[in-house]
Order: sequence, then C-alpha cells, then structure tokens
Amino acid sequence: MTRRAQTFLNIIIAVSVATVTFSVWALLNLPVSEPDWPKKIPGYSFSPMRLGQSGITGILPSIEEIDADLKLLKGTAHAIRTYSVEGTFAEIPALAHKHGLNVTLGAWIGQDRDRNEREITKVIQLAQSNRNVVRVIIGNEAVLRADIPLSEMSKHLDKVRKALRVPVSTAEPWHVWIRYPELAEHVDFLAVHMLPYWEGVDIDLAVEYIVNSITMLKHAFPGKHLVIAEVGWPSNGRTRRSAVASVSNEATFLRRFIERAQKEKYTYYVMEAFDQPWKRNTEGAVGAYWGVYNVARQPKFSFREPIVGIPHWRILAAISILVAVITLAFLLMDSATLRGFGRTFLAILAYTAAAVAVWVVHDYTNQYLTVKSVVVGILLMIGMFGLITVLLTEAHEWVEVLWVTGRRRPFRPFAVDDEDLPMVSVHVAAYNEPPNMVIETLDALSVMDYPNYEVLVIDNNTKDESVWQPVAAHCEKLGSRFRFFHVDPLSGFKSGALNFALQHTSPDTVIVAVIDSDYIVDRTWLRDLAPQFLKSEIAIVQAPQDYHDSDTSAFKSLAYAEYCGFFFIGMITRNERNAIIQHGTMTMVRRSVLEGVGGWAEWCITEDAELGLRIFEHGYEAIYIARSYGKGLMPDTFIDYKKQRFRWAYGAVQIMKRHAGTLLGFSPSRLTAGQRYHFLAGWMPWLADGLNLLFNLAAIGWSTAMILAPKWFDPPMVAFSLFPLAFFVFKEAKLFSLYNTQAGATILQTFSAALAGSSLSHTIARAVLQGMVSSKLPFFRTPKLAESEALRNALASAREETLLMTVLWLAAGALAVIHGLDTRDMLLWIIVLLAQSVPYATTLIVSLVSAFPSLHFRSIASINMIRARI
Repeated sequence: MTRRAQTFLNIIIAVSVATVTFSVWALLNLPVSEPDWPKKIPGYSFSPMRLGQSGITGILPSIEEIDADLKLLKGTAHAIRTYSVEGTFAEIPALAHKHGLNVTLGAWIGQDRDRNEREITKVIQLAQSNRNVVRVIIGNEAVLRADIPLSEMSKHLDKVRKALRVPVSTAEPWHVWIRYPELAEHVDFLAVHMLPYWEGVDIDLAVEYIVNSITMLKHAFPGKHLVIAEVGWPSNGRTRRSAVASVSNEATFLRRFIERAQKEKYTYYVMEAFDQPWKRNTEGAVGAYWGVYNVARQPKFSFREPIVGIPHWRILAAISILVAVITLAFLLMDSATLRGFGRTFLAILAYTAAAVAVWVVHDYTNQYLTVKSVVVGILLMIGMFGLITVLLTEAHEWVEVLWVTGRRRPFRPFAVDDEDLPMVSVHVAAYNEPPNMVIETLDALSVMDYPNYEVLVIDNNTKDESVWQPVAAHCEKLGSRFRFFHVDPLSGFKSGALNFALQHTSPDTVIVAVIDSDYIVDRTWLRDLAPQFLKSEIAIVQAPQDYHDSDTSAFKSLAYAEYCGFFFIGMITRNERNAIIQHGTMTMVRRSVLEGVGGWAEWCITEDAELGLRIFEHGYEAIYIARSYGKGLMPDTFIDYKKQRFRWAYGAVQIMKRHAGTLLGFSPSRLTAGQRYHFLAGWMPWLADGLNLLFNLAAIGWSTAMILAPKWFDPPMVAFSLFPLAFFVFKEAKLFSLYNTQAGATILQTFSAALAGSSLSHTIARAVLQGMVSSKLPFFRTPKLAESEALRNALASAREETLLMTVLWLAAGALAVIHGLDTRDMLLWIIVLLAQSVPYATTLIVSLVSAFPSLHFRSIASINMIRARI
C-alpha cells in the first residue's frame, strides 16, 4: 500500500469513527420533552448557606445574603420552609415578608437539649410575631436519627401547639409515620419527606411511588392534612440501586412531580432551593446537590425547554474527537503494514478512550471541589490517563501481531563460504555453577558446525575449587579453542566477567557471542546467524531464550508458557522497528561496536538490555530470529523465578533513569521515534504494576475510611472503578487471543501463561518502586539445579501477596456487610477490590504449585513449533 493510499484509508477510518462517536454523543443526549415548570410553586425548602458556610461550624450567612436569596425566589414560590432559628436564620420571617413569601418555620431538634429549648422558645416567639409564618415544624428527621426519644418529641410538639395558633408538626420520612402512628396524635398535620432517591427508586417510577405512599398515609391517618415537607432529586452523587443522580434526572423528576402534584392538589416544598455543599459532611457527597439552583444561585436546568443530559455535549464531543484524532495519528505514524481492520480497531479504541476520558473529567470537575477532592481527583486522573496509555500501547502491539500484511524486517538467511565467515569469540560467564552442567554446555559448543571460533569461560569469584577446577580441566581437554579463566576477586558481577573476557578475546575476533553457562546450543547456531554481520549496519543478532526442562514440573510449565509471550509476540513486533530488547544469552554482538560503546555496563543489573539500547543510540541495527538455537534451565523454585523478574524490572528502571534524556528526545542520539516508542511502551506495563501497587494501598486506605467514616468517604466514581476492570478484561482478552493465534495454545496453556504472569505483578511492582528511589542493587544470579521448594518455603515466598489479598478480601467483605450492595458505585468498588486481589491470589496459587514438583501438565508448544505458525 502506497503512503498516499495509507493516508486516504486513515482519513476514511478517522472520519467514519468520528461520525459514529458524534452520533453516540447525540444519541445519549437526545432532548426529552417534560411538563413545563409553573410560574409559581407552593414552596421551597430554604437553606441559604453558601460556600464556606456550614450548619456544623456555625458559620452562617449574613442578613444581606439571606435577603438576596429571598429576592431571587420572589414570585417563584408561595412559601419557603426553614430548619432552624439560630443566629441570622431568625431574621428569615421578616425578610420573607418583605418579598411576599410565607414561611413554614422550623426549629432544629438534636441531641443537645439546651439548644433544643432555645430553638423552641425562639420559634414560638417568631411565629407569634410574624403573620407570614403559616406553619411550624419542630425537628427534621429527629425521630429517624433517634436524636431524642419519641416521648420527648411528643412533649415538644404538645408544648408548641399549645402556644401557637398555626398548625404544628414534625418532619419525618413517610415510613417513620407508618412505624410510629402514635406520633400523629401530637401534630396538626403530617409533614412528610418524599425522597425516592434514598429509596433507590427508578426515575420513571418515582412520581407514582410518591403518589402511592401519600395514598397509604391518607388511609392510615384519615382526616389528617398532609404536607410534603421535602420532595426532590439530587443532581450529582452515587447511584442507589435504580436511582441515578444527575442534573437531567433532577429536572425530569421535579417537572413530572410538579405536574402530578397540581392534579392531586398536594402542598409541597421542593427540596431544595439552593445546593448546600456543607451537607456532604452529614449526608455524604450527594447531600450537596439537591438544589434547583447551584451554589452560585444559577438554575441548574431549564424550566421549560426539553431536557438534555449534557446541554453542552457538542463541545465535549468535539473535544473528544480532537483528542482521539491526535491519539490515532500517533498510533498510525508508522503503520505501513497494518491492515484496515487493525487501523479500525485502534480508531475505535482511541475514540472510545477519548470520549470516556472527556466525560470523566467533565463529570468530576462539575462537583463542588474541596482540597481533598482536588488532590484525590488529580491522582485518579493521573491513574486514568496512565491506564489509557498502557491500554493503547497494548492494543497497538495486539494489532501489529494479528493484522499486518507482512513483516518489514524478516530474518533472511544466506549462505557464505567458510573462508568468508567472521571469527567468533563465545563468552561463557559462570559463578558457582554446577560443574557437570557447565561441562555439558561446553561439550555442545565444541561440536558446533563453524570453522572459526573460540570459547572463553570466565569463572568469577567462585570460592570452592571443587566447583571450578573440573571445568578448567575440561576446557584443557577440549583443546586450544577453549580457554578458561578463574578470577577472584572480580567486580561487576556478570558484566564484569564479560568485560574481562572482552579484554582477552582473540585479536582477529569480529563477533562476540554470549550464552549462559546452562545453555545447550544447536550446532548450526553460528553458521546460521554469523553471516548477518557481513552487513555493516548490523551490530546485534539475537535468538530467543528457550528451555529444555519446561515439562519437568507443573510450575515450570506455567513459567515457560509465560516466557513465550515475550519472545514470540513482543520481540517480533519490536523487531519491526529495530527496537528489540537484547538479552544476555543467545546474543551476538559486533566486537568493534561493543568496544566502541564502552563494553558491558557494570552499574546495571540488566547489562544486556542496557547494552542493546546504547548500541541503538549510536545508530546501529539489530536483527531478531524467532527460532530456538539453544536451550537452558529455568528457575527451579518460585522464589528464584520472582528474583529473576525482580532483577529484570529493577534493571529496566535503572536503564530508563540513566537513558531518560535520549528516550524522551532531550539528549542527542540516533534513536528513531519507533525505538523510543517501543522502549518506553514496552516497559510501561511494568511501570503500571508499580502504580497499581500504590493504587491498591490507596484503595485499602480509602476502603478503611469508608468503613470507619462513611459520611466523609464515598466509593470512587463509577468511571474510576470501571477503568481498572476494563483494563483487566482487555489484557486477558489480548493474551488469550495472541496465545491462541500465534502459539497455538490451548485454553489451559493460555490460562497457565496468565496465571504465571499475574503471579509476578507484585514482584515487578516492588522492583519498579524500589528502582525509582534507589540506583544500585546487587546482581542476583538465578541458581541452577536447585532443590524444589518445600510447602512452607513456597508459602513464605508469597507472604506479602497473601497478606494483601486477605486485606482486600476483608475490605470488600466489610463494605458489603456495612453498606450493602444496593448502590451501584459500592458494588463496583467491591468488585474492583476483588479484581485487584486476583494477582495476589495467583501468586499464592503458583507458590503452591511450585511446592509439588511431581505435578505435571503439558506445556505450551515448543518454540520452533511457534515459529512455524508465525
């Protein structure tokens, strides 16, 4: 496909998906006609607090502020209902009279008996002196909260009724009146709260729910006048069962209710005139959002126009499309071989991710933000955008494996006459390795089908002579082609040993090849791969790591399945942009380049990957062949498996920190954009594991706060819960897809890979976080032919993960017991906690499997079988 054709196809896909995206935004925000709001309603619940004011702290609005609020409501309602006569609230009746508003005057009743008496005395005084006080309500849900006994409330009511001529009641939800019918004997009318949101009632059933409840009360208390003292719906907050809090639902409910209330001739007070941010401390976040007007005294919805979910949705849709186009352009920058389906798949993901991210940012910033919510929001946004970035890079790898027209940089072997083959020096570093194992490695090297090579064995720092002397004797037996060095002391771990070997390499050496001391190489290794160095631009030729003991236990089968994903999926796509990760066995390096870039880095515990990046920075090329030319031994125990991965992840962070300037383009180098992308994107999942550990610790802390202080801490927004769940599902879908199509793996084998990979998540996370704050960690050698773990040791190797799993389970269980599963947000958060525990559970499972070496099952297909499929 020509570049022009690619551009045209990309534009067609981008425009098509943008059209669908805009259409979805439009579909979700279709105007819905609802009954018009009347010019004047019976009344509003009236709390005139503004930002920074609170009924808890006692910081109350000024008289001027109260007057301004009443002026705003003038002509829109017949009356207002108040809740207290404390401080400036005592001026409300007189101020309301000035604006033609009647007052249902409220006295706050709580656990403070002295305050209760003051409120009652004041309310009697005000009701007697203000003719616009048409009703009095003593207490607001005081019986529901059990602030005072029912008998005490009855005495207060009797006292006030005796003192006043206006009707007197107390305000409670409808079910409290049903539960305590004797309370009705002490009131002149029933002041009833009808808030179907708190009952979890669907918006479409809410009005009928109120009508049915009122009918029930009329039958239960014949002859008693009913006043709906509060009726409303919140514009923001957590979903309760079927009740969704939103601006459009608030408008829908109130406009429908008011029309029905007119027909039924209800007396009611809309809950409430103005949003009250301070109420989040007593009712949870939703308590701030019951106002018809926001805290800035602006109407939150149209009173007569059709209702739209997000009135300015077109702006959000345009922003999301713009973000998606930029993201898609980046993803398709270098996509010459990508098929149309792969481009479309990336486009759908980019547009979906952008739309969701824009909606989440919009929804979150439309809250009344506090210092706590801003800090939490920033952290959640960073996590969300990080997760989206990782998801898109994972998707990019997915499509570049499945939906391409061909490979741009395939391995092309070619034959060369023996006299033209370059001299190769094979370096084998060993430390305290079993001599029989090393001798087997040397025997395989001795029979290679290659005319011009040497083998240097460097044993560094092995103290026991009985370990290294048999190897030295065997090298002498194999002849002059083999040279043995025992060096003690020698600094620099494996890289120090390899630098020592480089200094003693034959002068006519062109290629340095490195294998681990446990590898049995194919005799054609050098003959097949060394000719690639006749191309001057090639500095590295890499074959995959492979293992010959994968079927010796179930644990090793699990680990082998996990290894295959990197060598036969990730490395193949990286090779397309000359960005492979060099690994320190089955690798071949041009000697002049190796010496020119400064040899092996002794500061880095993953010296192989660091060397490869350094060589790329100098503008050289590498080639990868997805064929096994040698097989070694896998870690024998789970703890060794974890330590190996810890070293790899810690080393990756070391490399990123040291090479940040060149990787980010701030320092001069000859790295291409594709190489920068693959090195950063390739390590991004490991960085995500580190952030995920911090997320889990924060989730445990947040959940603990939700258990101990439920009024102060709500579950995170639904979107923030859905992102980790969606990412979890996406990763597993990708893994199963690629293992099935590329490796021919069965479901069990793919599950094995997922299990083993997941079991390392915490280890990688610790390595990443430790790498962020430290620079040096001792090199850890993976032991060979070690004893299998006893059950106790195996369990000990997973103790941190088991602890975290247990804590997450306890947190989820406690939330379910204390808060129930009625709220969608809470249910999703509990599911998130359980999902986040899965990697820790897999660690425990794999540790148990490793304790039973007699367990077996068939491992994934051999590497060369996979290569045949590729």
